Amino acid sequence: MASEDDLLIGTLRFLSVDMVEEAKSGHPGLPLGAAPMAYVLWDRFLKHNPANPGWANRDRFVLSAGHGSALLYALLHLTGYDLPLEELRRFRQYGSRTPGHPEAGHTPGVEATTGPLGQGLANAVGMALAQRYLASRYNRPGHKIVDHTTFALCSDGDLMEGIGSEAASFAGTMKANPLVVLYDDNHVSLEGPTSLTFTEDVGRRFEAYGWQVAAVEDGNSVDAIDGALRRALSKPGAPWLLRIRTHLGYGSPRQDTKEAHGEPLGPEGTRETKRKLGWPVEPPFLIPEEAKSHFRRALGRGRAWEEAWQEQFEEYRRAEPVLAREFLQYQDGSPPEVWSPSLPAFASGTSVATRDASATVLAAIAPQWPALLGGSGDLAPSTKTLVPDVGDFSFEGECGRNLHFGVRENAMVAMLNGLALHGGVRPYGATFLVFSDYARPSLRLGALAKTRTIVIFTHDSIALGEDGPTHQPVEHLAALRAIPGMTVLRPADATETVEAWRAAVGRKGPVALVFTRQKLPVLDPGTYPIREGVGRGAYVLAEASPAPPRLVLIATGSEVHLALAAREALAQRHVGARVVSMPSWELFEEQEPAYRDRVLPAGVPRLVVEAASPLGWERYAGPGGAIVGLSRFGASGPGPVVYEKLGFTVEHVLEVALGLVGAGAGAT
Repeated sequence: MASEDDLLIGTLRFLSVDMVEEAKSGHPGLPLGAAPMAYVLWDRFLKHNPANPGWANRDRFVLSAGHGSALLYALLHLTGYDLPLEELRRFRQYGSRTPGHPEAGHTPGVEATTGPLGQGLANAVGMALAQRYLASRYNRPGHKIVDHTTFALCSDGDLMEGIGSEAASFAGTMKANPLVVLYDDNHVSLEGPTSLTFTEDVGRRFEAYGWQVAAVEDGNSVDAIDGALRRALSKPGAPWLLRIRTHLGYGSPRQDTKEAHGEPLGPEGTRETKRKLGWPVEPPFLIPEEAKSHFRRALGRGRAWEEAWQEQFEEYRRAEPVLAREFLQYQDGSPPEVWSPSLPAFASGTSVATRDASATVLAAIAPQWPALLGGSGDLAPSTKTLVPDVGDFSFEGECGRNLHFGVRENAMVAMLNGLALHGGVRPYGATFLVFSDYARPSLRLGALAKTRTIVIFTHDSIALGEDGPTHQPVEHLAALRAIPGMTVLRPADATETVEAWRAAVGRKGPVALVFTRQKLPVLDPGTYPIREGVGRGAYVLAEASPAPPRLVLIATGSEVHLALAAREALAQRHVGARVVSMPSWELFEEQEPAYRDRVLPAGVPRLVVEAASPLGWERYAGPGGAIVGLSRFGASGPGPVVYEKLGFTVEHVLEVALGLVGAGAGAT
């Protein structure tokens, strides 16, 4: 007779297999092999409340090997989350709550959007960072209100990926804890045995990173997995990697083969697997009453854990009312109720690089916003993101808010996603715009998960000059704007930078703030409607003179100043040109049609000026318009010289503008 453990593990295995079989697509191999470790973790260790997936002090579980999503959905359904069996039957179907890979915010209980390998591991590290900061700020003697663990389940592929190495190196260096990674060591990848490409001793590699490592040689041994988890939780001084030797597609005819990874077992294969592992062949989606009753105990445990925590928090509230109120206030990443008065102002007539203006904003708002923390990919002196007087982040002693991510752009943004998904903090990170390429997978997943992150990109154009085309972004603004859900803001001066920050902190999803290295003249806010305009994405910065406008000049960032100079040159030729500053396509598209039509009136030719790829600007230039952009790489040389040589001059803009309105336009 099968043991209770076998019954419970079998329920997980075959709910997963039946989901894949019903969908006729999916990944049965990981659930068959990893079900024992998932069962032990969720049944004996994971502190969570299925009735309240957002409980602040829950343990976090990240399925970094997101292709094994069927196993996660089985766990969520069985333990009582709001995920009915019908949704498991609709696995991978359009509109279901059980998509092919886990999506945070879409399925109750899913903590992170994963699937591209390595992302979940980096997210988990970010969650551990969030917990560490919150514990340091809010826990007090006798009041440990932040006290939980982050767990992740990773595959061989997660640990092959560069982002996995970046995140693991960072976590080991920082001694990130409590963080426990269960490594599903099944020796098989999509192309065949991992020995084709992956032969290092993973345990020793992680020890070299600074992790604590334990091995379980039999992934079906519930007692061995239990013992390894107890050992890890009893010694949290550094992150733990538990290498658990499993068999992909365990019990199936395809066990230990690549075919078990991402293909349904098929009707006969499913029947044979069920027979071999002692599971009834029919009906599919079988949940024995004993198994359901056992797994649903999670509801009672979760309710008791949360109620005990709520009682503890009430005691904390009486002892530390200010901290308690603050802790609750920042759970969703919102800014303080009153913070705008701390924003700086800049004197018109001066010149300030927008990266420097951003630094001034950060220094002003950080003291008012204790949930704001972040750093840079080893570029803080250049991105200007080191905040004074808030200390450095550390897992030892008092924890500050300046994070040093090292040269790890992809993992940095994935960790920002993890910080935001954890809750209680509002994270930011910074690098050069050209290196957004290195972070793009994480930027994309952050947008899909709607994480409240702010990514600061400096050195935004060919104007950075001497570093040359390897460091001069061209296609990067277009690439960022192409990400659904990403808000991109490229302000034109210090005052627009202040307003860009104001807009960014109010957004519900990720924001990219794009800043210059070179100094730009500060526009006079008394002359220009900057404060109202930036938050609307685009606005009339300077009206045509003479009126009405015969041309609309649209520009962003440093090129706004070029457009203003071109406007003056056109005025001397009696051609009235309106200048529209458009720091954000996304914000502009959210405005009512009437506003958009006022800013960009129909029937008036438009000329776009931006020192970047013209891709996408066609929508605003319109059928009769033109774009002064960049369809080549930059060049090494002083910034003003590069601008001149590549056509970003008043003379060139004027030439194109006159061509749009007629060569003899305005002639007297």
